Amino acid sequence: MESDQQKGREGPQKRSPLDLIMNQIRRKTSFSERKKPSVGRLFRPSVSSDKNVDIPETKETESSEGKDSTGPGTESSDTDSEISSVVGWGRVKQFVQKLGKTPDTQSLSLAHCDLTATDVVELGTLLPFLAQLEVMDLSWNDLLGGSLKALTVHLQHVSKLKVLKVSSCRLTAPDLTALGEGLDCIPLLEMLDLSWNAGVGGGNLHCLAKHLCSASSLRELHLVDCQLSEADAVTLGEVLPLLPCLEVLDLSSNKLMKKGIETVASSLSSTPQLKTLKLSMCALNQESLAMLVGEKLKFLPGLEHLDLSCNKESGGGFSTVTTSLSLLTHLKCLDMHLCCLTEEDTLALVQAVPSLSELAELDLSSNKSIGSMMQFLLPVLPLSKIKKLHLNNCGLSPETCQVLATTMQSLAQLESLNLSWNKRVGETLQQLLEPLQAGCKLQELRLSSCDLTTEDMLYLESACKRGALSQLKLLDLSYNGSVGDGGWVSFFGGAAGLKELQELDISLRPSASLSASPWLPALLDALPQLPSVHRLALQRWALGPGDREKLEKALSKRTIALECDQVSVSVAKVAG
Repeated sequence: MESDQQKGREGPQKRSPLDLIMNQIRRKTSFSERKKPSVGRLFRPSVSSDKNVDIPETKETESSEGKDSTGPGTESSDTDSEISSVVGWGRVKQFVQKLGKTPDTQSLSLAHCDLTATDVVELGTLLPFLAQLEVMDLSWNDLLGGSLKALTVHLQHVSKLKVLKVSSCRLTAPDLTALGEGLDCIPLLEMLDLSWNAGVGGGNLHCLAKHLCSASSLRELHLVDCQLSEADAVTLGEVLPLLPCLEVLDLSSNKLMKKGIETVASSLSSTPQLKTLKLSMCALNQESLAMLVGEKLKFLPGLEHLDLSCNKESGGGFSTVTTSLSLLTHLKCLDMHLCCLTEEDTLALVQAVPSLSELAELDLSSNKSIGSMMQFLLPVLPLSKIKKLHLNNCGLSPETCQVLATTMQSLAQLESLNLSWNKRVGETLQQLLEPLQAGCKLQELRLSSCDLTTEDMLYLESACKRGALSQLKLLDLSYNGSVGDGGWVSFFGGAAGLKELQELDISLRPSASLSASPWLPALLDALPQLPSVHRLALQRWALGPGDREKLEKALSKRTIALECDQVSVSVAKVAG
């Protein structure tokens, strides 16, 4: 009888729910120490001590109460699953925090973390605990190359993944094959970024492409500077028909050869949903421009962003694509900077632009031959829609500057204006600023190397005081050494109207050096009125010993990135 009573006391009915949980943890700990399955190493005793890891009380109660009704084995299975999930998330947190990042169940950003092959293996074993993951960024980890398969074999656990970024990871052909094989496990993938991986090119793109299917939901494909060869371009041309949902295609910084361009161009008709096409620095010439743009843009009626910048050999060829450009009635952004545009190209734009009623961003920078022709283009722009207008280093003529001044009052939505490196701007700054009224939406104004004078600073001060620049966040007045000390004093006197200003640059040219002492007191008085400033560039302005001390005191309670050649080390530390 005593024996039976003792058995009863030792029997399971005397164990509390907490005992059951602790026994499971002990079993899991022992299991991990034996290192049988690879995932076993995730369950370490140290994780269970995490104060943020809670085991829901309801699960404990349900396991205890349902023991008799569900039969043997059910309680253990449910508890195992619960503990695995909790301890697994604790391991995820430990791994991510070790890399200086913040854990998130839906977004995993491990860019610039110096990940090793060992880290990739461990990350792969953590994916079962990230079932809700939608974004994974592993970019800029040079040591990741050659080890991607250790991660891709676990992609079935993150079937909800929508964004995958592995740019600049030194990917190899086996990596691309492994990634391609894993694509079936992530059917919801919308964005794939393989940029800055030379291993993607050289004929290796087919390792990934052969695994793509017509059911792909991919919307964005980024292949910037992948050293794509002619064979890769041909492969891409074969892949595009399999991506009917594609909206963004970025092939920038790849020298596309004639046959490759021809293949890609012929496949654009298979991507009717394309909204962004970036071909910056692709060595396009007049012939390839006509081949790619002249004939195929009619198949992309929904295109909103077209980047043809930095194709110097394309200059003179835009007159042949005028008709095609005019068909892009939904185009919002056109980037043609550094394309060696000619006067004929500008006239072609004058004919096409009136059809681009939605155009909001135009960048024609670094085309030095179009300055005198811009006076004909500016009036035909959809001025009420323009938000960004970049005309720096365009050799703007006095007539063009006058036309620009006239159109300023119609640029009600303008947020960014770049007129740097146009010497004639200094002669017409008053006319450019006068139309600006209080409430102006301008946030970025660049007037670097515009031969501004002391008098121009007075006009700028006036614009500040009447609230015309109240929303300005960036102001670049660098390389204007022709401004006298009185001009800077006046400008800083109107600083109270720059409440939103975050970046200010008044640096001198590298070959110049002037004393800041005459206007430094005005700057020091203005700083308290510039609460949002976090970057201040004063390069090549000489500061005396007394000036350094005053500047250091003014910055002692501010977090400002100070760029100043003559500032002492202690001040630089304060500036952060």
